[in-house]
Amino acid sequence: MQERSDEQLMAAVQVGDQVALAELVTRHHGPLLGYLYRLVGGDRQLSEDLVQETLLRVLRQGTYQPARPFKPWLYTIATNLARDHFKSAAVRQGWRGGDEEKTLLHLYDSTPGPEERALAAEQDSEVRTAIAQLREEYRIVVVLRFYQGFSLQEIAETLHIPLGTVKSRLSVGVHRLRAMLAPVQEGVD
Repeated sequence: MQERSDEQLMAAVQVGDQVALAELVTRHHGPLLGYLYRLVGGDRQLSEDLVQETLLRVLRQGTYQPARPFKPWLYTIATNLARDHFKSAAVRQGWRGGDEEKTLLHLYDSTPGPEERALAAEQDSEVRTAIAQLREEYRIVVVLRFYQGFSLQEIAETLHIPLGTVKSRLSVGVHRLRAMLAPVQEGVD
């Protein structure tokens, strides 16, 4: 039996198929949690709350169109909820580290070998801090591209912006990250 696509599952959810909903949740909960966790600066409770709200909106919303790709639509909802949280609460928080982040990274990211993990751990805090310092429009594009593996077209669809804007924001974001991390790299060599 062939696995159903996200779009097929969502069409089934719209007619009340709870099994299809469970499959969508199982398929997307982990990656969505990892994305929101990075987007909101490492606040695990907030990212879990946003995942739950995103999934509730998926269930409640009648705006999904079966011809539309599901994944960009899902991440649009999640991104907008995160933005709304920070706008409504007027919250500005820095990145926090700790055991929770290591647990999430272990669960939701591909695990490198021990040597790679040791080297990455040395730079983890600096990278996290640098990403947090990016303006929101650059941070979202960088996280979607490099942490979630979205294509440039999927990012454009998710954020409802032109492909050229995605490319520009990604270029600027990566350039700014490199500039922020260059002093760190020079200190390591």
